[in-house]
Amino acid sequence: MAAPMSIMNTVKWISKSLKISRLQVSCGSLLPVRYSSAVGSSKSLVYEKYGDPVKVVKLEQRPLPEVDDDSVLVKMIASPVNPSDINSIQGIYPIKPAFPAVAGFEGVGEIQEVGSNVKDLTPGERVIFQGSVTGTWCSHLVCPANQVMVVPEGTPPLIAATVKVNACTAYRMLADFENLVEGDTVVQNAANSGAGQALIQIAAARGLKTINIVRDRPDLQELTDYLHGLGATVVTTEGDLRKGASSLLKDLPKPKLAVNAVGGKSIIALVKQIQHGGTIVTYGGMSKQPVMVPTGSLIFDDLKFKGYWMSRWHQENAGSEEARQMFDQLCRWGGTGQLRAPQHRLVDIDNYGSALEKALGEYSTEKQILTFGS
Repeated sequence: MAAPMSIMNTVKWISKSLKISRLQVSCGSLLPVRYSSAVGSSKSLVYEKYGDPVKVVKLEQRPLPEVDDDSVLVKMIASPVNPSDINSIQGIYPIKPAFPAVAGFEGVGEIQEVGSNVKDLTPGERVIFQGSVTGTWCSHLVCPANQVMVVPEGTPPLIAATVKVNACTAYRMLADFENLVEGDTVVQNAANSGAGQALIQIAAARGLKTINIVRDRPDLQELTDYLHGLGATVVTTEGDLRKGASSLLKDLPKPKLAVNAVGGKSIIALVKQIQHGGTIVTYGGMSKQPVMVPTGSLIFDDLKFKGYWMSRWHQENAGSEEARQMFDQLCRWGGTGQLRAPQHRLVDIDNYGSALEKALGEYSTEKQILTFGS
């Protein structure tokens, strides 16, 4: 398993991608960049039909719309490849784009031009996207000014690039379903996923303990060590839980909350750990199997089963004070090192095919993050 990129390597990459001649580095922040001219086209990853991402996604140079009075032009810095992106290209995600569509649901960029009515944004400010903005796998995009949010100073660029989907999902699941206080326990499967890694770190920052279930794999010990390094309390496999890993869990309070990204029979491992009256939240279905809920868990254990979709929350809360507070807190944790970007591999947009192949691979813990050069 490759080690995460160092901060200095990340800074060198940003300098190259933005053609910055002078950098001021402080806690991962960069001197704002001023751009002198508008851009007429964008290098974009486009698909015109649903299917295998490796086969249907193509790199194209696409014309950009004019920046109107209420919009901004953003030069993209980085955009991750998430399961929701893959599912959207495959045609199995609820958000259905108009074709031809530019892929990508999140990322970080810098404002290059603002419309005449835009008074609270300045060229050179680094931003992320709110609400329904999509199509972030591109070198430049134009979007409404009210759909971007300025990234606080000191936020590492790859935290900003990956905050909207996975980190926000983890944050909201820990905040919205049970009243969790310091010392409480949360159990999750798919703990090595982007959302799983974020949940471990956010839980640790809040003083919560985590039981983290992963699939058995050749590099299990390496993965276990990595998740412990993020703040995981316990890392185990479903098989070990079935055999009886009670010695690992004996000093932990029964979890109030379980988080499910797998579905199928995997949820049974969560059901067996959670306390009476607890909540199991499903936010993903990696197994592509229906969630199989034991009848007794509903009747005798009074468990609550909920679903969660981060995209809906973003659409309903774009521009809200709650959204601003969430982003600010996640960025603060990023600035202090309590929240790190997931293990990752930076891939230039010209080499997008390798990023898609890696993202589709089995046992993939390394997040593929697209970068956009000059």
